[in-house]
Amino acid sequence: MDNTGLVAMASIFASGLTIGIGSIAPALGEGRALSQALSAIAQQPDEANTITRTLFVGMAMVESTAIYCFVVSMILIFANPFWTHFTEAAAR
Repeated sequence: MDNTGLVAMASIFASGLTIGIGSIAPALGEGRALSQALSAIAQQPDEANTITRTLFVGMAMVESTAIYCFVVSMILIFANPFWTHFTEAAAR
């Protein structure tokens, strides 16, 4: 296998690892935040609007971590900076 194939294989593996590991913590964090918010709403129903608004902002912040992992994964697959290096070296 040539160097270009190895770079492709490593990029795909790293991309899968990035998405796999990078989405575990946000999923657990969102589940815990939702559970705590529902518990707080059950204890104080009058504050449901404030709790819900704060929950949505917090969920967006937690979800941004998973989105960053997705962006890194897409860069590794489609815009890998090593591709140009190895394609130019193979052309020589």
